[in-house]
Amino acid sequence: MRSFHRLFLAAFPLITLVGARSYSRHRPISVGRRSTDGTYTIQDYYQGEDFFNDWDFYTGSDPTGGNVVYQNKSAAQSERLAYVNSDGTTVLAVDSTSTVAAGGDRDAVRITSQNSYNGGLFIMDASKMPVGCSTWPSFWTVGPNWPYGGEIDIVEGINDQAKNQMTLHSGTSNACTIDTDESDEFTGSVLSSNCYSTETSDSGCSIMDSSSTSFAYGFNNAGGGVFALLWDNSTGMSMWHFARANIPDDLTARAPTPSNWGTPSGFWSAQTCDITDNFYDHQMVIDTTICGNWAGGAYSQSGCPGTCTDMVANASNYVDAKWVINYVAVYQ
Repeated sequence: MRSFHRLFLAAFPLITLVGARSYSRHRPISVGRRSTDGTYTIQDYYQGEDFFNDWDFYTGSDPTGGNVVYQNKSAAQSERLAYVNSDGTTVLAVDSTSTVAAGGDRDAVRITSQNSYNGGLFIMDASKMPVGCSTWPSFWTVGPNWPYGGEIDIVEGINDQAKNQMTLHSGTSNACTIDTDESDEFTGSVLSSNCYSTETSDSGCSIMDSSSTSFAYGFNNAGGGVFALLWDNSTGMSMWHFARANIPDDLTARAPTPSNWGTPSGFWSAQTCDITDNFYDHQMVIDTTICGNWAGGAYSQSGCPGTCTDMVANASNYVDAKWVINYVAVYQ
């Protein structure tokens, strides 16, 4: 990330998000059809012992400038940073045992789905997500040749942020904005409406969830829950968050019908955003970084103690910096 973005983030810590992220290979998957009653059917279901067979471990430098060293599969499993519990839940963690100097780098994990998608219903069910000052967890999708293939941030936030921030990043000359005249079509609050992003100006168009159970400690204390993205090229992008007690029965039954789920937390209408041209061949990504351009740049305004670089040295701060994922699914 460029220095301009660091300054911009420090000034507006809750408005800007990262966009310039690397991606792995992508494998085009044909988009299936949903049933005539609006119910979606499973295309890919990631859970249990086979979870890691369908994801690649990213091992390059963190493009967001974070204080992490992303581990390959064997190293991550050896260090207990990536493993599957006996109950079938998948854990992705940040190292919380090693001695690391202030401003040093901690081992962490970033994984990318081997399959790519051009639409569908994307679900993550997690019982816990990473928390703690300096942490920056995210679940997102990204296309090739950023920003031209687009980016969709389904779950993202930093430090002690209380609510989830959802963002789209577009990179073509075809318009993509949030239709602020249709704010009754989503329950969140618009932070920025222009999705167009470049490597030096990549805030994208963001909506903040209205629920305090949608991120970090509030999410974990509610027993976790579900995040959902409905990517429909004809109508737009819709995102929901459901606390554990409020997960729709049809989703639990693996027959999701989003038309019955009520008003989404965020909605980006195809009437004001060219979905097809701005978002294509997306892979899912799950990661946690530390400090970096956003969490580090906004740290002094976050209410967290000391400095972000000093916090890196506090191993105990990262004991709960882990995803505990029940499953990830893609429906068509």
